[in-house]
Amino acid sequence: MLHIEYIHHSCFAVRGEGFLLVYDWWRDPTGRLGALLRAAGEANLDVYFVVSHFHEDHFNPEVVALCAGRPGWHLLPSYDTVRRRHIDKTLPLAVLRFGEEVATPHFRLKAYRSTDVGVSTVVELSDGTTLYHAGDNNNWYFPGGGEDAGRVKVTPDQMEKLYLSILRDIRQDYPRIDHAFVPVDPRLGQEMLRGPQQLLKAIAVGHVHPMHYAMFLADAQAE
Repeated sequence: MLHIEYIHHSCFAVRGEGFLLVYDWWRDPTGRLGALLRAAGEANLDVYFVVSHFHEDHFNPEVVALCAGRPGWHLLPSYDTVRRRHIDKTLPLAVLRFGEEVATPHFRLKAYRSTDVGVSTVVELSDGTTLYHAGDNNNWYFPGGGEDAGRVKVTPDQMEKLYLSILRDIRQDYPRIDHAFVPVDPRLGQEMLRGPQQLLKAIAVGHVHPMHYAMFLADAQAE
């Protein structure tokens, strides 16, 4: 049976038959991920760490040491993470680039483009269950301007066209996704659901797991 746990920010842990899959580990404030990793070690599970991109809030350098020191623990970083975080290219099970496909005994992973840096990914488990983790792939639609909008190098309309194009690419391979981990970012204000809603219009999604929300909401309330 599949078991999914939210860890923090964009990090989720997915436990299936014989494996533990960890997305975008950054922090573990409750210690839950640490407990899951210890249990995975005791049960001799294969462990896979997927890193969608190099941003600090999606990457914990501890994953490098963990995967270097344990047989059966595998790192699947994006190409920009390897470059920007200076990871030895011989360590990862695979380096994720657009269109990259990785087959393991437990799942098949395919990497897609992102509207930000790095990649988004779809994992298909051996029983056919599909998991989409967006990383920072989202419609970063900042119509009102501001500091965060200044980081986006395209217009809102260009951003939207790029995002919809990426969704079409994913839909071509996966018209249905069972679990989607997607940014719901309060910095977008009234547009924070724009990207998730467009995802739901483009692809039949069974369960949506929001991410990004809690940390940035706390920041906004503190201002």
